[in-house]
Amino acid sequence: MNYQQMYEEGKRILAGVPDGGLDARLLLEAVCHTRAADLLGHPERPVSPEEEALYRSLLERRAGREPLAYITGEQDFMGLSFAVTHDVLIPGPDTENLVEEAMRLITDGTRILDLCTGSGCILLSLLSYSNGSTGIGTDLSGPALEVARGNADRLGLTDRVLFLEGDLFEALKDRGEPPFELIISNPPYIRPDVIETLEPEVRCHEPRMALDGGEDGLDFYRRIAEDAIPHLCVSGLLMLEIGYDQGEAVRQILEEKGYHDVEILQDYAGLDRVACGVRSLGQGTDRV
Repeated sequence: MNYQQMYEEGKRILAGVPDGGLDARLLLEAVCHTRAADLLGHPERPVSPEEEALYRSLLERRAGREPLAYITGEQDFMGLSFAVTHDVLIPGPDTENLVEEAMRLITDGTRILDLCTGSGCILLSLLSYSNGSTGIGTDLSGPALEVARGNADRLGLTDRVLFLEGDLFEALKDRGEPPFELIISNPPYIRPDVIETLEPEVRCHEPRMALDGGEDGLDFYRRIAEDAIPHLCVSGLLMLEIGYDQGEAVRQILEEKGYHDVEILQDYAGLDRVACGVRSLGQGTDRV
């Protein structure tokens, strides 16, 4: 079969999948090591039997609603390419909003702590687009941290980042780390009953531990707001990705814990997406 014929077959197989036509083309490009222009410029290109077999196997996975990024093993985020596996959330546009807001507020040389780092996409993006900044990423999942370390190596950032295994701040225990100027996180924030209503790409394939935010979806915000205080410089910034309907609840959590200048920032659709607050002088102590 030729390139055009394989693409048409792919579109038929993925007809019931969201963006099936696009995914059919992207999978074909991944298999044949081609570009988007090749479909128009070289539709008669022969496809080898090995490429056909591989393409059909990948189409079968996508037809079963496995996310494209897990099939190809890659996801673009903030103009960078990240490796992803089933051990990490797939970086998405909502989280790009968090990174963009952080880039607007931080300066070069910032020390950053990224909680629930997953693929490392938040921390590594901030390091990629700033000069002299360094950071630590923590995660409870050892396999996720292996993905993050691989991404740091992929982006040439291994000398500016450290990834540690542990439950939020527990990973820093007994390390004597000085306070950070920015603590940032995309924590689990979806209620369990809502998870069951999500698309199968998320519900059946993304790691549950990275989604489940407890009965009301706010468990991690409470923990982070409380435990971040001794790890954050006075006037340091805490930034959190939030669900579209969690803005006021997270604002209240941060204000009750003594953060000042608390803001809820919107994404490009006008939905609440980022909560940020500044550590007050009277909050706790600087000693970690």
